[in-house]
Parts: sequence; structure tokens; C-alpha cells
Amino acid sequence: MIKKLYLICVIPSFVFAHTLNELVEMSFNNKLIESSKMNIESTQYEYESVKAKYLPQLSLGAKYQLTNKETSSVADNINVLYAEVDYNIYDGGKRENTFDSYESDILSAKENLSDLKNKIALEVVNYYYSYMSLSSQKEAKLKHIEQLQAQHQRLQKFLEAGKVTNDEVDKIVSRVQSANVNLHEIELNIQTILHNLEYLVGKKVSVTGTSKIEEYIEQEDNGIRSDLKALKLDTESLLYKAKAQKSDYFPSLNINDTYYRYDLNYKTLTYNGLSDEYTQNLISLNLSWNIFGFGTTKKAYESAYKKYTALKSKFEYEKNKASVDLKLAKKALEIGKLKILSAEAALKAADSTYVTIKNKYQNGLVDNVAYLEALSEKYSAISQLKDATYDLEIKKTNIIYHSGKNIEEYIK
Repeated sequence: MIKKLYLICVIPSFVFAHTLNELVEMSFNNKLIESSKMNIESTQYEYESVKAKYLPQLSLGAKYQLTNKETSSVADNINVLYAEVDYNIYDGGKRENTFDSYESDILSAKENLSDLKNKIALEVVNYYYSYMSLSSQKEAKLKHIEQLQAQHQRLQKFLEAGKVTNDEVDKIVSRVQSANVNLHEIELNIQTILHNLEYLVGKKVSVTGTSKIEEYIEQEDNGIRSDLKALKLDTESLLYKAKAQKSDYFPSLNINDTYYRYDLNYKTLTYNGLSDEYTQNLISLNLSWNIFGFGTTKKAYESAYKKYTALKSKFEYEKNKASVDLKLAKKALEIGKLKILSAEAALKAADSTYVTIKNKYQNGLVDNVAYLEALSEKYSAISQLKDATYDLEIKKTNIIYHSGKNIEEYIK
């Protein structure tokens, strides 16, 4: 009955099953990544706006003036139209540093997006292989239960024939019930993983087990993770902002060209002949230099520079931490490979022991306690080997992430 239920539960889950590649690709469309992309676009538009402000600015205007006391120099009403072109020639280097700061911010945002994708891919890989491990545990547990039930039926017949005692049958029943509880726990963990994958991907998913992770071969130019690249770029951006504050120490040079069109309208007969329309063009070169400002510029620069040095220290700390994380990941991979060898040896020993104990048990040379222990050890060894195999794939992925490489490229 349990086997039939297992088939009913499993077959639908493989109808629309997804490989690891498909799950990772789908996860790249989640809301967090969309939000990160929008933030990059927002910064890019802001940068374009700032650059546009440094280009020559053209403005048009009009003015109407009405006086309550007309004189020879002030008409009753005046209409003025004007066009103005304004351009900042030099601002002490603020423009260049501002541009550099924005470019660093945009590159940092892109690196953060890359890191976000890689972290999500790492999560998906962990869930994927945890699912595969639990599925193998479930399969082993079902086979274990099937063996126990077959043994229970066999002992039940012996019990009816008076060849065994009730306690031997009760032990089998107890083992079946315990195995069923474990099976339900495994199933709950499987459903939890599927829900977590659904949260990452944004829709219901199922899993198929055909994917492997290619082992990363260390290179001379390993580089650093994308999140560290982003942090380094953030540090550079703060340095540019600090330099931009120093621009107030220098003079600012501006050129302005304004074209006016005047229309003077006199109402008093005495001044009527002064009514006139005329144009005028004014070009000015303006220099401003803040010689003394009670230390405003110095304090603003020092404040910005402190932020730069603080983030620089954080970058160095995170860089060293990442180096340690990579070393630990490499060590974990070595241990993972040894676990597989150990699990293979354990399975070989457990399987050999089971065959021996089973023959002795069927010939009445050992009791059912020894047989049940051997049976449990056999299926436990099968699960441990599967666990170690899938865990190795996760450990390989951790090295890829900490080496600053794109996880998606190593999924086969």
C-alpha cells in the first residue's frame, strides 16, 4: 500500500520537473533582482541629468513692468523678452570628480546585482541538492519499510503456527511505525524545500535530478567576489566625493550671454516720443572665489574623507574574511571527498553484513533483533552515501562562489 501511495505522489511531481539550470534561470527573474535593476537604471538617469546640467544651459524669459509714476527714464509699461546662454567653464574640479563618483556608483550597483544573482544561485543549488538528498532518503526509507512489512507478514505466519513469540512480531511493528514517522519527517522537509524554491523562483516548481556541478580549477588570477568589487567601487566613489568637496578651495569661472528685446511704452504726451523698441546683447565672464568661509570647505572635506577611510577599512576586513572563507570552503571540499570514500566503504560493509545476517536469521542462527539492526544499517549506509554525494556538489558550488566566479556557468 505504501509503495502504491509513493508512486501516486511521485509521478505528478515529475510531469513539470525542472533541472537545476532551469531553476537558477527562473530565479533570476525574482522581485529582488528586478528591484536591483531598477535602482541601476535610476542611478544612470540621475547621472545623465547631472551631466546635462554641466552643458551650456539655454533659457527663455519674458517680463512685463508697469509703474505708477512715469518718468523720462521709466516708461508707463515695459515689455522685455530675453534669451540666455549660461556655461560653467571651471568649477575647481567638482565636475570631473562628480562624474567619476557616479560612474563608480553605477559599476558598484552592477557588481551588487551580479553578486545577488550568484547568491540566489547558491541558495537554489543548496535547496536543489538538499531536495535530491531527501528524495534519496525517502526512497531508501520506503524500501526499508517494504522489507520490514514483508518480514512482518512472514513472522505473522510463524506466529500463527506457534513458531515465534509475540514480542518478535511487536518489534517488527515498532520498527515499521518508527520508519513511517521518519518518512513523514522527510516528506515535510521536502515540502519545505519546495516552498523555499517557490519563494526564490516566484512560482510553483518541481525538481528532477540530472544536474552536476563542474569542479572549479584554481587559477592565478582568481579575482574577488562581486560583492567585494562593489565595496571597492563604493570606496572609490566616496574618495571622488571627498575630492569634489575640495573644489570649493578653487575659483569658479562662468560665461553668460544674454539677448534682450525691449518694448518701451510711454503714455504721457511729453514722453511719447521716447516710446521705442530696441535690442541689446550682453556677454559677461564671471569669476567667483570663496576666500574665507570659517573652515566650511575643510570640515566638509574631512567629513567626506573619513567616510572614505572607514569604508576602505571595511573593504580590507571583508577581503581578508573572504580569503578565509575560501580556504575553509576548499578544506570542506577535501573532507567531502573523504566522506564519500568513507560512505562507500560503509555501504559495502553494511551490505555484506546484511547478507550474512539475513542468511543466519533465515536459518535460525540469530534473532530478529540482529536482523533488524543489519537491515537498518544497510539503508542508513545507502542514505549516507547519497547525502555525501549531493553534499559534495554543494561544497563545489561554495568554492565557485568564494572564488568570484559565476555559478551558473559551472552547472552541467
